[in-house]
Amino acid sequence: MIVTQVNQTHSASYSARPVHRQWRFKGHTTDRPSRPSSALPPAITCSVDDRVQSQCHHGVSTTNDVVLGMEPTQQQQLPPVEDSPATMIWTLVNQIHSHPSRLVLYIAGGASQALGWLISVPGASNTVLEAVVPYSRMSMIQLLGKIPMQFCNQQTAGEMALLAYNRALKLARTDSPVVGVGFTGSLSGINPKHGEHRFHVVIRTSNRSWFSAVTLAKGLRTREEEDKVSSQFLLKAIANACRIPTSFCAELSELDLSSESEETFTEDEELEQLLNGEICFKIYRSGEESRSSDADRKIILSGSFNPLHEGHLKLLEVATSICGNGSPCFELSAINADKPPLTVQEIKKRVKQFEKYGKTVIISNQPFFYKKAELFPGSAFVIGVDTAVRLINPKYYDGDYNKMLQIMTSCKSTGCTFLVGGRNVDGVFKVLEDFEIPGELKDMFISIPADSFRMDISSTEIRSRGSQ
Repeated sequence: MIVTQVNQTHSASYSARPVHRQWRFKGHTTDRPSRPSSALPPAITCSVDDRVQSQCHHGVSTTNDVVLGMEPTQQQQLPPVEDSPATMIWTLVNQIHSHPSRLVLYIAGGASQALGWLISVPGASNTVLEAVVPYSRMSMIQLLGKIPMQFCNQQTAGEMALLAYNRALKLARTDSPVVGVGFTGSLSGINPKHGEHRFHVVIRTSNRSWFSAVTLAKGLRTREEEDKVSSQFLLKAIANACRIPTSFCAELSELDLSSESEETFTEDEELEQLLNGEICFKIYRSGEESRSSDADRKIILSGSFNPLHEGHLKLLEVATSICGNGSPCFELSAINADKPPLTVQEIKKRVKQFEKYGKTVIISNQPFFYKKAELFPGSAFVIGVDTAVRLINPKYYDGDYNKMLQIMTSCKSTGCTFLVGGRNVDGVFKVLEDFEIPGELKDMFISIPADSFRMDISSTEIRSRGSQ
């Protein structure tokens, strides 16, 4: 683990000099100098950038904005205006949307304009998986699952970022890096605050966390202006996490204080976090990811893969052809229901098997399928008929048929299905049709025809042969 820290004071990032803008009305163009950004009227400087605001301001649009009555191809040919905070924000948001990273944001107490900027620029659906604003005390408590020592500090922002990161893992495609964003602020309010005006930002990726704390000079800005500065800071932090080079900086003054630090994780440390339940899974990606329109759906073959063999590879291939669109991958749980957890070294050893074949494998910490369904909503799980029989056997639910039905119905509600391949059961090859599935669950199970896939050997038999 590597930690670095920087403490900073700031001077103003933007001067108050007027910039030259060209204003376009329907069918007319006129030149006029604009006021400084801080002096622009609310219709131009509210929470979304100039491009969106101008559409709502009596048909007026600046040259970098959408011009009413013009075709999109004409709009793209308009020359850019001189750099301004709003233009730089619009450009930076476009760069973020062009990056492959997917975001989940948990934001409270400020930075509300950042959400407007991210969502208002085309391409937001490529980037933002989810944005939650747990603004009330009870909303924050429910999000964290506890009452925090303080609602606005680095620890709380860090816990929000980690929750956002785990949520992003569940929502994103397997070929997308994910980013969890946590922000908590205590800004200017209706009544004067005795404490500092401050905010904390934590950004979490697979192998890195960024921590930022900013204390704003009291009495220098209105609440809206403090929210704008915190939004700018948050946007820059997201860009940094995505490794997007930019000269954009938040409009902090020389009276404001900020500190930043960074923590990196090795592969072993990531796997330890997985085993400890801090992160829900880790993806080892191949270069063969599906780029289909429905690649959000995962086609998952779960197992211990000790060892991985041709039967596993063929089964996933056949299941993928049956499903059609989707991202095929293997899933290995480091936690076993009736065995000790795998060690970090054992996990890495098994992962190397998939690297040899260029296959994606997810390492999770959930041995039970109803929990896997929560981790991978909407997925198609590829299983053997022996596993399917266990899933609907009340014996594994304390002998309670209703408990089995309740758990499996909950699993069904996540949108998950099971593709079932034939297996040898007590020396006889069986397929799904040989067993009775409860009526409420029948549409969850899809049979893989025996003429499409049949392989009688198991990992256990391969290990047994290898030991002889």
